Amino acid sequence: MLTPTAVKTRIASIDLLRGLVMLIMAIDHVRDNFLLGSPDPTDLTTTTPLLFFTRWITHFCAPTFVFLSGVSAFLAGERRSGKEMSSFLLKRGFWLILVEVFIVSRGIAIDPTFQVAILQVIWAIGGSMILLGLLLRLRASLTVIGIIGGCLFFGHDLLNSLVPASIQASWYGKLFFFSEGPTGSDIFKVGHVYIMIAYALLPWTGVMLLGYVFGSVYKSGFDAAERKKILLYNGFGLLGLFLVFRGFNLYGDPAHWFVHRTPLITFLSFLNVTKYPCSLLYLSMTIGTALVVLAYTEKAANRFTAICTVYGKVPFFYYVIHWYLIDVIHVILFFVMGYTGKQIVNPNSHFVFAPDGWGFSLGGVYLIWLVVVVIMYRPCKWFGNYKKTHRQWWLSYL
Repeated sequence: MLTPTAVKTRIASIDLLRGLVMLIMAIDHVRDNFLLGSPDPTDLTTTTPLLFFTRWITHFCAPTFVFLSGVSAFLAGERRSGKEMSSFLLKRGFWLILVEVFIVSRGIAIDPTFQVAILQVIWAIGGSMILLGLLLRLRASLTVIGIIGGCLFFGHDLLNSLVPASIQASWYGKLFFFSEGPTGSDIFKVGHVYIMIAYALLPWTGVMLLGYVFGSVYKSGFDAAERKKILLYNGFGLLGLFLVFRGFNLYGDPAHWFVHRTPLITFLSFLNVTKYPCSLLYLSMTIGTALVVLAYTEKAANRFTAICTVYGKVPFFYYVIHWYLIDVIHVILFFVMGYTGKQIVNPNSHFVFAPDGWGFSLGGVYLIWLVVVVIMYRPCKWFGNYKKTHRQWWLSYL
């Protein structure tokens, strides 16, 4: 149990990176809600470079968030016994899954009647925490956790050719390994509830387990120069793996790149790696970049880093609240634009307040995103200060 004297020490570079990806993440959520026509940003036959990169930049968010959750789990374990840490992870994992289903999904879908449950990044983090907690309960060493994480991280793409198609298409296949995101094939109805599996669990568990192992370089007393060297070697190593394997279409992503009508579209094809389920090359590109950023920002201190850190200290609070803030803005703009109550439900969509013709240009999307992050600043700063000055047990679950 966390005692009053066990003061939590925050690591500025982790808070900075986490805050940065939380801000970027909101771009994607605002785009999903407000972009006119909801075009697919990664469809190279119809997208534009600006729309593509609006989506591509947000690819770095979920992997970094999950990886840093693993780092934070290791650091939290430094203040607890193995049994206490295992129990904490199990309880927090189940708590996060409940939050995903009953709170976050309601915010994503503007759905108080519980018609849709969406399993996204919070589900992946919660499920991964449960599995990590079980490994700790079995007294798995850091080496064993790293080996299991490495096998999931580097080897899960092999299953595409080894597992029968019938299993890949099943609900349990989608849940654990093969989800292609919130598509028609990954939506299952249970009673009156549509369950949308956006994140397959085990590939993301590999990310968290490796994050847990990397947490060891942030132990108190660990040499800062050695930590930077480890982060850079591994970061550039993953980026090198991405460039070589992607360049020759060797392994690690089911969607190969190829030459298109223009050099620019060909370049976009090269970057257009697979997130659902997260491929090795997707993870190498994103986690590799995150490690390099961590290495070079350990001593960064300026106005921009201070702002990012405000959000990075309270990522769960920010994540949940920003969905509902987006909802409020969505509903207000819905009526301001002249839509009526009769148009709240669209028979062509699982979501409400999304009539045909709804939305704004990409410029409007960025303006709404800026409004969201500015409004969230004060609440995040307040809650960060509250957590810093209070030690109630429930704060460790937020």
